[in-house]
Order: sequence, then structure tokens, then C-alpha cells
Amino acid sequence: MPVGSLCILFLILAAFKGYQFVNRPVVLELGIFAGSYWDVPIQNSDTFYDEAIAEFEKQHPGVKVKYSSGILKRNYSEWVSQQIIRGGEPDVFCILPNDFNTFVSIGILKDLDEMIGRDPEFDKSKMYVNAVKSGQFQGRQYALPSEVSPVLMFVNKTLLNREGIKMPNGNWTWDDFYRICEKVTKDTDGDGQIDQFGTFGFEWKDAVYTNGQKLFKADGSAAYFDSPGVVEALEFIMKLNQLNRNARVTASDFDAGRVAFRPFLFSTYKAYKPYPYRIKKYGQFEWECIKLPKGPRGNNVSELHSLLMGISSRTKHPKEAWEFLKFLVYKERTQTNVLKYSYGIPVLRYITESEFGERVFSAVSPEETFINKSLLSEVIEQSIVTPKFQKYEAAIAMADKEIFQAVSMEKDPKKAMEDLNKEINAFLKNN
Repeated sequence: MPVGSLCILFLILAAFKGYQFVNRPVVLELGIFAGSYWDVPIQNSDTFYDEAIAEFEKQHPGVKVKYSSGILKRNYSEWVSQQIIRGGEPDVFCILPNDFNTFVSIGILKDLDEMIGRDPEFDKSKMYVNAVKSGQFQGRQYALPSEVSPVLMFVNKTLLNREGIKMPNGNWTWDDFYRICEKVTKDTDGDGQIDQFGTFGFEWKDAVYTNGQKLFKADGSAAYFDSPGVVEALEFIMKLNQLNRNARVTASDFDAGRVAFRPFLFSTYKAYKPYPYRIKKYGQFEWECIKLPKGPRGNNVSELHSLLMGISSRTKHPKEAWEFLKFLVYKERTQTNVLKYSYGIPVLRYITESEFGERVFSAVSPEETFINKSLLSEVIEQSIVTPKFQKYEAAIAMADKEIFQAVSMEKDPKKAMEDLNKEINAFLKNN
């Protein structure tokens, strides 16, 4: 073959290969886990993502999204960590609470502020403010929430009615809470053992938050466990605990209808209030949920839990990854599907407060109840977002251990918190 013909053939082949390369679809990997983030029963948990992916690919013909199915939530952190070690983590992936601070600290999560700032189609003000804050680390946005759920107080209405006690209102206080717990805590069968209780699961952090207190400086450089309001919170927890006179209260006691109050995520309410799961879990008594009681220095607030999603800092397709992340957390149809397929709450306020949202919440509990779309939004906006810094989880674990001992051994609250504060501050300052 003449040299000229060979050159022409080579150019044609090179052009064809170049055409194939240019037109090769961008493939994004999505990191998700099977089942519900909120640990409640759910059928076809992948449906939310399957519909989102199908719609996204339809609107973005040059992009394909794939994911590995069947990874259980309890195995998900290890799976993501292994992918990171191998340098092959997903482009866009869910981030569990205990992983967020670590992933930011090691630089694996992309800082989203620049992408958000230059995207005229994205308006953070349409999202719940505290939901957005849950994905921030020291003022920078490293993740965005896909759905949220605040903590509410479950109330055993049947037990209260039997004791002649009215349902508390949404503005109730620690004093109201304690008086009811004191009245219902008793030995009902005369065997000398307390078998009916006021509360289960109302922990020291709930008392701290409802008393308007912060445990750490925002950047994690100092702890405030010895502040008067935190000491007051521990005193209240000890006071509640003393009502039980060393009897051990369990989740089974609440499930059996022997406990008046238990803090739960709203997602649990949404899952178990309607038929059929109501029959399987809490069918033996009537129950409702309200805000947590407020302390003398605080408000009826609670912690907000968020399902966060972020982008790998090593993604080869940052533009497409941002478009897909935005599609999951900001697209109207996708966020409406949170109400349809999940037990969480959409992060777009106008979706939660839409007519469809009203119908969903009415279907959960058709009787006149605390839950309505406006008040639910209020609870989310007033909720507590825990601080984000590298040593947060370890510091809280230290506090959990020491406070458990202080309560069980009935130590002096002020002295216990002073000692704890010194210990945690030393830990925070130790590099």
C-alpha cells in the first residue's frame, strides 16, 4: 500500500478513536447502602435512587450513574473506607455521621462552596437552614443533606389516660415532665418492684440541648461541660433517674406500654404510626409525639439528624458529580420522592409544606395531632446541629462514659462535670 494511503488510513483510524473517546459517556459511581437510613422497615429501598438515576440520565444523555447494591448500613462505613484506601471511592456518596468529620479531616470530601457559589440555579435559602448547617465543617460546606429527621418525644397516651393525666402541650417544661414521670412511676402489681416508668431514653445530651447549652466551642478548641447550665442538665437527669429506685428501664418496657415517654426520631413516628407497622410494633397502646420539654434556660428543641451526601475530592468528573448531587438534594421531583419512598423529611421546605406533604402527614395520623407541616418545619428550624470537628466523636464518647458513671454512682454533679471538663479539654488540646 502506498505511503500516502497508509497515512490517510492512520488519520481515519485516529479520528475514529478520538470520536469514540470524546463521545464515551461519563460514568459516575454512587455510594449508597441498602435499607433505611433511619433504621425502620422499608420496602424496595433502592427505588428512590433508581428513579432519580433514570430521570437524571434522561436529562443528561452523556452521563451514566451506577452503584453497588446490597451493602448493608452496618457495613457501609467499612466499605467506603476500603474504597478510599484503594483510591476508588464513589464520585458521589452517602456519609454516615461518625464518618463526616474524619472524611473532611483527611481531605476526601470536596469543598462545595465554590460550586454552590457559581451555580445560579442553586439557592440554599430554599433548604432548611439547620439541614444545610449539618453538612458544614468549620464554616465550609462539604456535604449537603438529602433528607432529615428531628427528635421528638413519643407519649404513651393510653398510660397517661389511665393515670388521669392530660397530654402535655408543645410548650411544656422540665417541671411538667418530672411531675408526670413522678406520678406514673410505680409498682402496679404489688410485688415490691417498680414496673411502670416515666421515661426511657431521655439522655444527658437531650437535657443539655433543651436547657440551651453548648458543649464545645465551634472549632473544637474548648469544652464547656462545667458551665452552670450543663451541670443543671446533669442534675435533672440524676433527679429523673432516682425515681426508678435502681430499677433498670429498657426499650422493651416502652414497647410493652409500661413507659410514658421516650424520645424518638420523627422517621420512627412516620414509619410506625400507620398500618401495618403500627400493629407490629406499637399496636397495644395509643401514642403520639410532641416536642421535648424545655429546661429553665432553654427551649423545646432537639437534635436534628441528616442523611448527608458529598462528592469525592478525587472525582474525575466534578461538574457531572455536582449536577447529580444537586439533582438528589435540590430537584423538586426527587425531593418529593423523599416523602413518597422514605421516612425522612425533604430538605426543601416548600416540599414539606406542599399540599402533597400535607396529605402524607394526614395519612400518617388522620386525627388531630401535634404533627402538621408548619409545626414540623418549625421543629426542624429550631433544632440543634451538633458541632463538627475532628475529635468530636471521641470527646462525646468520653463524656458518655464518665456521665454514665456519675449518674449510676450518684456523684456530685458539679464536681463530676468539672473533672470531665478538664479531661476533655486536655484531650482536645493534645495533638
